[in-house]
Amino acid sequence: MSSFAENRRADRAAAAEQSRKDAAAKLDRTLSAAAARAAERRADRAAAADLADQRRTARTAARQANRARVLGWLSANRARLPIYLLAVVSAVMAVPAMAGYGRDAYASWTGAGLPALSELGMWAFAFAVEISRHRHPDRPVWALQLGTWIFAGVGFGLNVLHGLHRGPDVALVMGIVSVAGVVAHQIAVAAPRRSKAERLAARVAADTARIDRAAARKVAKIREVAVRDAVAEIGEDGSARLVFVPGRYTLTRTVRGRVLTGVIDPPAQVGDVLADEIGAWLATQDQPAAPADDTPIADAPVSTLDRPSDQRKSTPRKTHRAPKTRTIGQLRTEFAAAIEDPAVSIDPASAESIRKALKCAPKAARQLRDEYKADHQ
Repeated sequence: MSSFAENRRADRAAAAEQSRKDAAAKLDRTLSAAAARAAERRADRAAAADLADQRRTARTAARQANRARVLGWLSANRARLPIYLLAVVSAVMAVPAMAGYGRDAYASWTGAGLPALSELGMWAFAFAVEISRHRHPDRPVWALQLGTWIFAGVGFGLNVLHGLHRGPDVALVMGIVSVAGVVAHQIAVAAPRRSKAERLAARVAADTARIDRAAARKVAKIREVAVRDAVAEIGEDGSARLVFVPGRYTLTRTVRGRVLTGVIDPPAQVGDVLADEIGAWLATQDQPAAPADDTPIADAPVSTLDRPSDQRKSTPRKTHRAPKTRTIGQLRTEFAAAIEDPAVSIDPASAESIRKALKCAPKAARQLRDEYKADHQ
């Protein structure tokens, strides 16, 4: 019996222990869930606070950007604002007056659209001038300016006619008021004065554009003449194509029209040959021809004429000493000595080098060069 009672007590103790453990586990789960919910609420509040800070920062940055944009626009357009204010005042005074004048002139409300002709026309052209100058500075705007002044003249005339029945002073005032805004706009905004550097840059750009247009026109003319003078090549299958002769040409005007004239580039050595020929000719002009027997000219006999006793003495003229004349044999000897002498700078394959070293005529220098090349081939 005691054993049975002990087992029951042990079972009750185990059940109580298990109940205690289950209650503790349940309590732990409840506390963990509560802690998790609290942490989640704290995280949500922190995220909401961060989002609010971000939105507040974004709104502040947007306000600052808008303020900077407005200030920048005001700074950049500080010259335009008074002009636009003047234009608004001019329009406020002139548009209703023109609307009433048009209604009275047409005896209906159709005439109320008269300000579109007297005011809107000139302002449309005025804004077109400003936009064209800013977007396309290289384009001419004289046509737009002409339209501006024509419509300004129309508006001025209509306002003067409207005010004539009240006196010439009123007519003049109404005419000036109608065009004051557009005149100020054209002077200060549409065509402001530029600095010297800006005018120079604009002039350079205009000259460049003009030269480019002239070059394009010339290329078009040359291509037109080239196509006209081209030769047709027909293939075996009947296809045809134009064949051009490549090269350098100039456009020449003739009786039969424009033609292409070929330009031949001179070889590089033509200049040297021409210089040698000119030097040889000058040498022959400065000295007489040598006798056939290689006798120096200085030793050749000279014939003289006897002067009559009654002939008046002439003023003696300055005579130039005849240049030293060397035979080709002497030049050959000096040429060979110059080649052997290391102190002499000479290129035996260059006629110009030989001429400078020996101080001889270009013709003799070329002969010595040719003989040297023939001997060393």
